[in-house]
Amino acid sequence: MERTLVDFVKALRTAEIKVSPAETLDAMHAMVIVGYEDRRFLKDTLSIVLSKNPEEKEAFDTCFDRFFTFDKFSEGESEESDDWGDGDASDDGEFDPSGERSGEGGRGSGQGMGGGAGGDVEESEAGESSLTPQSELGQMLMRGNKTEIMIAIAEAGREVEVNQIVVFTQKGLYTRKIMDAMGMKGLNDEIGELRAHGGIPQKRLSNVLKNGRDRLRETVRDYVERQFFLHADEKGKQLREELLKKVKLSNVEKRNFKDVHEVVMKMAKKLIAIHSKRRKTFKRGQLDVRKTLRNNMQYDGALFDIHWKAQKVDRPKVMCICDVSGSVSNYSRFLLMFLYSLTEVLPKVRAFAFSSDLGEVTRLFEQSDLETAIAKTMRDYGNGSTDYGQMLEDFKSHCMRDVNNKTTIIILGDARNNYGDPKSEILREMYDKSKRVIWLNPEPKMSWTVGDAEMKKYAPACHQVEVCNSLMHLERVVGNLLRSAS
Repeated sequence: MERTLVDFVKALRTAEIKVSPAETLDAMHAMVIVGYEDRRFLKDTLSIVLSKNPEEKEAFDTCFDRFFTFDKFSEGESEESDDWGDGDASDDGEFDPSGERSGEGGRGSGQGMGGGAGGDVEESEAGESSLTPQSELGQMLMRGNKTEIMIAIAEAGREVEVNQIVVFTQKGLYTRKIMDAMGMKGLNDEIGELRAHGGIPQKRLSNVLKNGRDRLRETVRDYVERQFFLHADEKGKQLREELLKKVKLSNVEKRNFKDVHEVVMKMAKKLIAIHSKRRKTFKRGQLDVRKTLRNNMQYDGALFDIHWKAQKVDRPKVMCICDVSGSVSNYSRFLLMFLYSLTEVLPKVRAFAFSSDLGEVTRLFEQSDLETAIAKTMRDYGNGSTDYGQMLEDFKSHCMRDVNNKTTIIILGDARNNYGDPKSEILREMYDKSKRVIWLNPEPKMSWTVGDAEMKKYAPACHQVEVCNSLMHLERVVGNLLRSAS
């Protein structure tokens, strides 16, 4: 049961429910205490241990119901019935059309086999009663214990790693793998040998085993389909998110903006989880000898109370300048989205947008929802001819007095200035006055010196210059920004 729980925890993690090894151990201990006879009680217990918030509890309920779903017995049907062997209880009409069903003309009890004298019937019955399957899978099907069969399917599924299924077209592949792991080759060989024998009892047994095999295949196929919806559904979503992280933002279509927005929020939450705990921490490492000795005089000089030279960690003050002209508008959209998703750890973000004239949009983002603010920014500042020189002039006139040695300035743009004056000396002044100037250019480096690009003049006046044209690049840049402040 512990192994089953471990597999269940893997399914929860696939569904983006964070479960630590310690929580997995707690769940094992809880399961020992409550047992697994009462499904509802077990579900509630594991939900308390493994899910932490309403979103996770909702995902947990769905995952539990999918993971612990097995074929239910029909009403009044015995768990020990031999439906798997003789096909008697199937209502789906998928059995061999030869009609090898118990209860049809008494043939299920071995009567009426040859229609001849009583002696022949008795001989047939005796021969049939002594005939039993030799293969392990055939014996299991003849026993007809559905619980035993479902356990065997689950164990075979674990052996062939059915939880690694990714696409729906793999359903047939994993069905065959599970059947092979359960001993399908031995069963097929036995059916072939029985038919080759030619006797009536052997033919009857081969038909019974064939019916059981066909029904088993349908059950395994249903099991694989459930595993697909349990594992591959979420894996497919994760694969799509990984693709969106790597694709160039200029290639993202409007219909994908919602998906990209969700990915940005997840990435932002991850960065918040990593860095929010550091907001009020202090750097340690150098012993404060005087304070330590003074505070330990009450202990006759024994160093019970250690004091460190502590320096408070400041969260970064960020000024973000985004080129929102047509060629780079998508990059700016997602950088602004990223920064404003991190208000817990970046509370001092000031945002500016420009094509030529620079305008501050901080208040717009504070007062409007994110999508509305981005749309208004693109509309109001995204229609002009790109002029980086004018942008730097405006920044010097209106914002330079607010820049100090705690300020990080992020500029996102392709530095294409339409052959105007780049005014790189202003950027050098920003470099000298700020803590850091970071330039994010969505174009590949080979394009930085081609045509009207001015990166060769701007790059020496920056602390950091990066190619940034995907969500993965944005995450790395913002993550490094937060790390340097902690």
